[in-house]
Amino acid sequence: MATDIKSKTARDKLTHKREPYWHRVEKGLFVGYRRPKAGAGTWIARRRAEGGGQQYHALGTLETLDDAVRQVKLWGTGVDGGASHKAVTLEQACRAYVTHQTTHKSKASAADAEGRFARLVYGKPLGTLPLDKLRTTQVKAWLDDMLDDDGDEDDLRRSKDSANRNLNTLKAALNLALRDRLVAADAGWKTVTPYPKAGKRRDRFLDLTDRTALLSHCGDDLRALVTALLLTGARPGEIANANVGDLDAVQGTMRLSGKTGPRVVTVSTQALKFFKAQSASKLPAAPLLTDAYGTRWNKDSWKKRFKDAVRAAKLPDDVVLYAVRHTAISELIAGGMDSFLVAKLSGTSTMMIDKHYGHLRHEQTRARLDAVVLM
Repeated sequence: MATDIKSKTARDKLTHKREPYWHRVEKGLFVGYRRPKAGAGTWIARRRAEGGGQQYHALGTLETLDDAVRQVKLWGTGVDGGASHKAVTLEQACRAYVTHQTTHKSKASAADAEGRFARLVYGKPLGTLPLDKLRTTQVKAWLDDMLDDDGDEDDLRRSKDSANRNLNTLKAALNLALRDRLVAADAGWKTVTPYPKAGKRRDRFLDLTDRTALLSHCGDDLRALVTALLLTGARPGEIANANVGDLDAVQGTMRLSGKTGPRVVTVSTQALKFFKAQSASKLPAAPLLTDAYGTRWNKDSWKKRFKDAVRAAKLPDDVVLYAVRHTAISELIAGGMDSFLVAKLSGTSTMMIDKHYGHLRHEQTRARLDAVVLM
């Protein structure tokens, strides 16, 4: 005689035993309930395999029998369609995707995916989850954990952009697992979408009036940092990392090191004069620029102070320190400097210069064309 497991009240009255209490879903397909000595009970699916024998699949804790029946039917349908009846974890699916990319795409594509999974999936709690246990809330939480919500608006945008790329790679691995029938459905990740409007930074150009206002509301130490960015077009972190010994006052060059690696750049006469004054009476290993306490600048030490200066100067709230670099590069391009040279000085590619600043060259060229009387 079958035991009633339809209601929670009935299940709570069951006697603890190792063998589940079974409920027939349909021919050859059953759902079982294990009554523990304490705590929540667990559910398990059972299916009669072709050629004899039984296949089992753990469903974990669920609220109702109806929830369990839905999961059993989903699993049974997937197995009938060729899906594996064995639990495949997220990490295993990601490793299979890397192998697929190596053989069907390129080693570079595989290496990119492997790097992302190594940081965010392998050895992490999410990676141990069976694919059919993966829930939308878990993937969303994984995505949210990548956000830099302690920084300014641009830091948050960049972290969203990075998180979106990681999500796209993860979903590609999961969709491959679905096509390979390693899981019966994509309900756990299908509705997780990338963050909107995260791919493009809103670059603010500061005209001469803006720059003057901004500098006037910076303390002496912050003013020196902003001035250095305006004179070089370097990244804030590159200037913060520079030591006195990186300045070659004889050659008029500076060694910068950042996300694109080390490079030696020529500085203007004005910049050379400024940096020589900043390096006076300092040892070669000392930071070239420091805050008021003599400490090397970092993102945490300049963020709030720069934002305060932006507000005091009555500039738009979305102006961040990176906008100073953007302004310097824009002025170099608008001034007629070759894009290859600007790319070398600023530590980026000509492709990125053309993509973000090409319109300035076109405006300059148009002005020259307009100066010529053709008809």
